[in-house]
Amino acid sequence: MKKHIYIYSPSGAVRDKAAFKRGIRRLQWLGHEVEVDPDALASHMRFAGDDATRLAAIHRAAASGADVALISRGGYGLTRILGGIRYKALAKAIERGTQFVGISDFTALQLALLAQTGSLTWAGPALCEGFGVGGKPGQSDGNGHGEEAVPDDIMEDCFNDLLTGQGEGTGWRQHRDPAPEALRVLNATVWGGNLSMLVSLLGTPYFPEIKGGILFLEDVAEHPYRIERMLTQLLHAGVLARQKAILMGQFTEFRLTPHDKGFKLQSVIEWLRSQTKTPVLTNLPYGHVATKVLLPVGAKTDLVVEGRDALMVWGHAT
Repeated sequence: MKKHIYIYSPSGAVRDKAAFKRGIRRLQWLGHEVEVDPDALASHMRFAGDDATRLAAIHRAAASGADVALISRGGYGLTRILGGIRYKALAKAIERGTQFVGISDFTALQLALLAQTGSLTWAGPALCEGFGVGGKPGQSDGNGHGEEAVPDDIMEDCFNDLLTGQGEGTGWRQHRDPAPEALRVLNATVWGGNLSMLVSLLGTPYFPEIKGGILFLEDVAEHPYRIERMLTQLLHAGVLARQKAILMGQFTEFRLTPHDKGFKLQSVIEWLRSQTKTPVLTNLPYGHVATKVLLPVGAKTDLVVEGRDALMVWGHAT
């Protein structure tokens, strides 16, 4: 089914032009109409254009009438311009059918929009890291890596489910660590995203006040002690205690050192479980990884856990 996809750059400048082009070709090969924002490849210092340029790009995406507004990449830059976004315009675009999708720095816009209007957006891929991996469309080395790699099939299937309106939920298996043997959470708001971005919004008008929610978290290139420090801030702010469940996604690209003396990501998870009564689940397939599901930020969701097996269902709510 052919869809209109609008590509724009609200955060960091696109440095990997080859990945950008590959991503566009991939989406076209999948049968979609791809419209590229005129400033998608703009560059100003580390940003995709100055603040005014990126604000204008966001508002053009909202006015595009596209089925999906997909960011080119994350990076940094959205928190600088949250005060200038016309949230009602984005909310109206969503009401008309435009789905906003992104990852990483995009968390700032998602949570701000949720706080300001209650609108639903999707945590998912970006163009370059999701659809712009190396290789020719239709070719694969069988494991999603290498020069002839293509986008991860699970990610693409989830993206296609969004486009066709068939996405109903996701299931996964947790790590082999202590986890709730049984958990049932009904009609809870799923929200979250990149941990660093989420914590940066605490105390601002752009942090959603979600009670009884399902909070999912991921991050990249953050050492476990930094992850624990950010979780500590959420803990002391009372955010974690107000949730029905905490879903730990993928935390990648960090390096442990001899100084850690056994302190690792699992140490953080064990510590977190000792500090809160809110159930902490692991291995949610979302983050800065190839294989990731799409998650509806702001949707009412059911969560069922039996041992290591977890299932979230939102089809009835979105």
